[in-house]
Amino acid sequence: MNTRAATAVVIFGDVIDSRREPVASSAWLRELTHALESAYAPAERVAPFGFTQGDELQALLDPDADPFRAVLIGSLHEAAMPMRWAIAAGRIVAGRGPATERSGEAFLRARASLDEAKARRDLMLASTGEPGADRLLDDLVPVLGEMLRSLTPRQRRVASLMLVDGLRQAEVAERLRVARATISVAHARGAIRSIDRLVTAVGTIFRAGVLAQADEAVAAARPGPGS
Repeated sequence: MNTRAATAVVIFGDVIDSRREPVASSAWLRELTHALESAYAPAERVAPFGFTQGDELQALLDPDADPFRAVLIGSLHEAAMPMRWAIAAGRIVAGRGPATERSGEAFLRARASLDEAKARRDLMLASTGEPGADRLLDDLVPVLGEMLRSLTPRQRRVASLMLVDGLRQAEVAERLRVARATISVAHARGAIRSIDRLVTAVGTIFRAGVLAQADEAVAAARPGPGS
């Protein structure tokens, strides 16, 4: 586990209407936490995954890790409860302990994004701090959230096997013991190929924004002429 990172990616995953089902929300977040711990290698985690009061997942990842993988896992899991997501990159305060006990700029940006998502009734927002990348993310990331929410249970299962587990349609059909045509229909009607392409696009933009911010920080720290 990397405890020395100056910058990191923060993920907040808020269970929608968790107060109506607090026990179920806690059980779901506990299961999601275990799933994410298995999905991310130790080197990709700056801190252990955690959740607060049974309603909000918090994650702290290395800048090189893919935060949208967590969203896919949380959105496509067979036991998933509806969630609202915020992803933000930025500086963090060095320390130890789970993400729920950490702080820094990235946490403030993630909190602001989650509040904005609630106000706009979006299901997902992402921010890098780089204006150009963030303008694109502000247009595309909410669309990804809506596409994931619109999937039927069968489409969600197919999407999970393909986008999270990396199976092909024929392998999904074999795993689910259904005809290949059944998987093909679910794949087409769920626009799973478009979801895959959109996840790749927003991941690329997010990573470009993170790198641009890192380059800017290095340039700002470099002594100028005559220093």
